[in-house]
Amino acid sequence: MIRILLADDETLVRDALATMLSLQPDIDVVAQAASGDEAVVGIAHHRPDVAVLDLQMPGLDGIEVTEAVAASSPGTRCLIVTSHGRPGYLKRALAAGARGFLPKTTPARVLADVIRQVHAGQRYVDPELSAAAISAGDSPLTPREADVLELADGGAPVEEIAARVHLSPGTVRNYLSSAVAKLGVANRHEAVRTARSNGWI
Repeated sequence: MIRILLADDETLVRDALATMLSLQPDIDVVAQAASGDEAVVGIAHHRPDVAVLDLQMPGLDGIEVTEAVAASSPGTRCLIVTSHGRPGYLKRALAAGARGFLPKTTPARVLADVIRQVHAGQRYVDPELSAAAISAGDSPLTPREADVLELADGGAPVEEIAARVHLSPGTVRNYLSSAVAKLGVANRHEAVRTARSNGWI
């Protein structure tokens, strides 16, 4: 039996997945979690073979859970499912040690097969997401530029961003200007949209 943990903050989605996967003769859902933090605790306690993780959850996201699992429970292989299939997320997930990455639109039958592949030591990346990641290329932003740009999402004023990242407002403006120039857009709002659509923030 392949022992799995399911982590998704949407109870309906998580319950539906658990029900569908439990119909598979070789898959046993041994634990569920509603947040990334719960997932880390559940993985440490149950030591599942495969953890099926939502990318965006309260607390730790799926990528951060994958990083934590790689250090604390290396026997558990992580598979990330997401409704945000952006290239940057895929690259971050694979760099963190995820063995699979696929959209939530994937049929349950395919998900079950991917779980088997991941359990067998193989990797699986959705072909469309993989093609998009290749065409998008690597992020041109430095980590600090990405951090500042992410905090600018939602229109936060420069002073607020500066306080949160412990930089001067002038330095924050410089990072924002640099990000705008690198992304070839007119202002920071367009920069946020461009970076977000590519999964770079």
